[in-house]
Order: sequence, then C-alpha cells, then structure tokens
Amino acid sequence: MLIVGAGLSGIGAAHHIQEAFPRKSYAILEGRDRLGGTWDLFRYPGIRSDSDMHTLGYRFKPWTAAESIADGPSILEYVRQTAREGGIDRRIRFGHRVVRAEWSSEEARWRVSAERDGETVELTCGYLWVCSGYYRYDEGFTPEFEGRERFRGAVVHPQHWPEDLDYAGKRVVVIGSGATAVTLVPAMAEAAAQVTMLQRSPTYIASLPAEDPVANGLRRFLPDRVVYPLVRWKNVAIQSLFYQLSRRRPRLVKRLIRKGVRDSLPAGYDVDKHFKPKYDPWDQRMCLVPNGDLFKAIRQGRAEVVTDTIRCFTETGIELDSGERLEADVIVTATGLNLLFLGGMEMVVDGEPVEISEKMAYKGMMLSGVPNCAFTVGYTNASWTLKADLVSEYVCRLLAYMDERGFVKSVPEVNDPSVEELPLIDLNSGYVTRSLEEFPKQGSVEPWKLRQNYVFDIRTIRRGPIDDGAMRFSGAPAAAGERPSDMVAA
Repeated sequence: MLIVGAGLSGIGAAHHIQEAFPRKSYAILEGRDRLGGTWDLFRYPGIRSDSDMHTLGYRFKPWTAAESIADGPSILEYVRQTAREGGIDRRIRFGHRVVRAEWSSEEARWRVSAERDGETVELTCGYLWVCSGYYRYDEGFTPEFEGRERFRGAVVHPQHWPEDLDYAGKRVVVIGSGATAVTLVPAMAEAAAQVTMLQRSPTYIASLPAEDPVANGLRRFLPDRVVYPLVRWKNVAIQSLFYQLSRRRPRLVKRLIRKGVRDSLPAGYDVDKHFKPKYDPWDQRMCLVPNGDLFKAIRQGRAEVVTDTIRCFTETGIELDSGERLEADVIVTATGLNLLFLGGMEMVVDGEPVEISEKMAYKGMMLSGVPNCAFTVGYTNASWTLKADLVSEYVCRLLAYMDERGFVKSVPEVNDPSVEELPLIDLNSGYVTRSLEEFPKQGSVEPWKLRQNYVFDIRTIRRGPIDDGAMRFSGAPAAAGERPSDMVAA
C-alpha cells in the first residue's frame, strides 16, 4: 500500500494499517521535507485548532494536555509523537510529490509517479490511499488589490509567514474575518501597536473555554484511557446537537450567538455592524475563539474591527470605499486558501484519464469507477479526525474482506440511474465555491450521499456491510500474486 501525505490523516491511516495488517508492507509519500501537514506548514502567530482536541485527536491516542483548544506546535508534536511511537516515521519517504497514478486492471496494481529532487521516481502498489487533505500547499488565495505595489510596508499571506517578520510596535491590518483572521488578531495585538481586522462582511464567532473543565475534572479520579472517550462523546453530542439546532432553528441560534458576542464587548459596541452575518449559522464554517481572546483584545483597545470594502492600497495603508483610510506598516491577507483535490495528481484508469469532477464520491472516501483507491476528507461541521478515523477503519475492513476472499480489485460503481448529482461540500464559503467545480460530486441517496454526521457514519461506515451492492469485486488475474494491501517499490 502507498499512503500519500504525512499529515494528521496520513499518520492516522498508517497506524490503522499496521495495527490491522502487521505483516503487510506500506510506505508514505510526503511531498515536503517534514511530517505534520497543515500543522507543520502554517507558522503564523497564534495558530491553533478550531476544534477541541478530544475530537480532533485520534480515537486510538488520548489527548492528555489540559488545553482542549490547542496551539499549532502542541498539535504538531502530538502527530510527531504518534509517528514515533509506532515507528511510522521510518516509513515516510520525504520529498516525494506524487504527480500521477495509473491503474492497470491486467496487473491489478497502481503505478505511482513522484517527483524527487527534479527526478521522477516510480513505485507500484496494490492499493492507493490519498491523505493529502484538500488545501493547496504551494499557494494561498489572495485577491487582486488595486495599488498593492504602491504599499511601502510588508504584505504577508498567513500560509507563507516569514520567520523574520517584525511587527512589534507597528500598525497591522489583517484582511479577512475567517478562522485565520480571528486567530491572528489577538495574537498579534500582544506585540503590535494596533491591529485592525478589516472585513468585507461579518462571520459567526463563538467563544469557548480553552480548557475543558469536565475533562480536567475527571482526570483527577480516572485514567486518560477512560476519560478520553467519555469527553470525546460528550463533545460529539454537543457539536451534533448545536449543528442540528443551527439548521432547524437558525433564528434561535442567531440570538444566542449575538447575546454571547454582545456580552463580551463594551457597552454600546455596534454588534450588528461587525458581528451579524447575512447568512444563517453553518452556511459557512463557524469560528471559535478560546476564552474570548478576540473580544478581550477589542475591549482593551489593542484591536478593532472595521467592516468595509477596499478601494485600493496606498503607500501607507488602505483606502476604503467609504473614504476612510487605514494606516498600516504591515498588511496580512488572511483572505483564504485554495483547494486542490487529491493534491492535484493526474489519475489514469486502464489508459483513460480520470475526470475527477465527473466522478461521484462513495461514502465520501472513494471515487466511482476508480479501483483500489481511497481518500480522506474530514467533516466540515465537526472535527476532521472524526471522519478520518472512520475512513481508516473502513479501508482496513475492506482490505481484510478482499484478502479473505481472494479479491484483488474493488471499485464502487453507480448502478442506480435515479441518483442525482449534488455538490460534494455544502458550504458557501468563498474558498469552497471557488474550487467546487473541480471536486467530485455526492449523490442524492446512500451510499453516495455525504451526511456530515458522525453518529450516522458510525452505522454506515464502521458497521455497514462491505458488499453493499455498489462496491464491485473481482479476483486475481493469472499473473498477479500480491494482495491489494501489499506494496512493491519499482
């Protein structure tokens, strides 16, 4: 087996594979020189999870730190520790960026091409598992701003944060209102002279305690192996109930969020202008601020929010369409990310190029018509790793099922003509809508419908039948000897 990506998903996938198949060989191909994925790539001030670590952590490895909303370095060390403990780090081939994967039904194998130091390396495997997430790592999204070249200060995108950027005592404008912006503003406000969050429109923002009092209380009496699943399920239930309430009673949730924001800000603050979105809760992903740090920075006068649109950059800052000018020494464009499905690799099945956008996602983890291949994409309304763990469990079940019956090929096929195509991700966030046309579709019925519901997916993914009528299997070709989970380097 080949696993693509050594981030949170890839390390978790490797753990599941070697636990289920201790005698099978596998390798991880990682395009960068370090493991950790997103948590190693992003280095901007204050980087942290926007999910609690009892659900963002692996099911098999309890999160034991006091902080439930963890900072980036702590999460990165958690992933590295997982890799070290299982010897997974010795299976990683760094600097291998996968660019092409070609399936041969005659051989029942994938031939995978990766670029390493300007050369092409080819490997073969019986099963290919892509754990590269869906963010484009080489560039973030920055709109075209008129007059940007005139600005005399530094313009920085959070995805490419310079290590030597000095903003102490300086005026900073952070453009954006998403998770990255609400993280950056209070973190930079600790050293900057003034930080302004410039947003085109507001985002729903809720405050949560950085530490989980239930988890830390239970730890005084019970071991982590007992506390972790209890708190994990507690948080899963809260997340699920809040999401369902948001979709069914959006007006009620709006009032609750607005009250929380109003109570966290100074009396008379214009909450409706700066913190009242035009959309319903969870039409876009909600932002969390631990211990209300963003609101605290605003109360203390170290940060401010400006809601307006940009006319142009000037030599000394930004001119807004309202005519107001924001003076700045540093401008941070927290304007979003670019998405890239399967890391942008080219896929070919039996000589025919795979058009990703024409495929349908089986249970949100495989592509119709593409054999012996899985991908990991987490939830949009809950912690990423909840879904990643379920995908790992399913892939292991599938491989065991194939090995027991002598199958070397499994491929999901849409055999119901009544299945309607729907967008894979049901968020209207800019970073999603910009790239959604390049993603596969989901279907209107099972097993093609993406539920974004952990409890439901436990039933269908963890416990559902492998041979469900949509998954087709075939036996070994005459020349094939390896099983699907074997891997051979060519």
